[in-house]
Amino acid sequence: MSKIIIMGSGAAPGVPCLSRGFGDCNPDNKKNYRMRAGTYMELSGLRFLIDTSPDLRSQLLFHHIRKLDAVFYTHIHADHLHGVDDLREINRIMQKPIDIFSSEFNMQYIRQRFGYLLTDNGKEVNPVYRAALTPHTFTYNESFYIHQLKVTPVALNGHNVEVSGYIFNDGEVVHFADFKSVDEAALQLIKQKPKVMIMPLTTPDGTRYHVGFDELCSYAQKLQPERVLINHMASECDFDVISEMCQKTGLPIEPVYDGMVIVWDE
Repeated sequence: MSKIIIMGSGAAPGVPCLSRGFGDCNPDNKKNYRMRAGTYMELSGLRFLIDTSPDLRSQLLFHHIRKLDAVFYTHIHADHLHGVDDLREINRIMQKPIDIFSSEFNMQYIRQRFGYLLTDNGKEVNPVYRAALTPHTFTYNESFYIHQLKVTPVALNGHNVEVSGYIFNDGEVVHFADFKSVDEAALQLIKQKPKVMIMPLTTPDGTRYHVGFDELCSYAQKLQPERVLINHMASECDFDVISEMCQKTGLPIEPVYDGMVIVWDE
């Protein structure tokens, strides 16, 4: 059995946010309450996170997640990275380091900003004082394995920092974080019809650095996944409004919400 938990479905400010409150979102709909984006997966026997949001402590507690095999980082913005210190509690439970993965560029920043958390060569440390994370870097478009899980990292274009997308098991699950476009060469590495594809929609019309709804749908149309999940929604994205937009496309696309669980048989 494979599983995805949407730990948080919001963009950097969350919903409600300090500046706009609920903005265009209906506060009576609980699906419009959003923590910062993060995803938990159980795939090919591996338990892992995509990113560590600033809300990670609350997310781990709520979903009773106490063990992790790995964390994959998409980019170095605070809403995707700065909950990293909360992994110390997982170290305490498991009494061993956690493997983390990112591009070389992003790992350089993690080393600069959070070097006190890293333990090279799998060296064990006392998690009472700090987290213990074993860093691993990759080359884009080159696949690698973690136990039985095949991982193919791809570069996503157009954001204001370097962003990594992940293709798991040749496309069984595809996770794209903040982006404006994706190269055709990267899409060619999706070698099967995805069961689940996760993509961001910060605002319906997009921004200078974020894909818009119509562009997002063009990728869904091209790749024909069984299910497309929209996350990373800011206060411009009311859940019911985005749901209605999705239904009109005729595509298997839908917005997610905090705590949403997706399961399927491997």
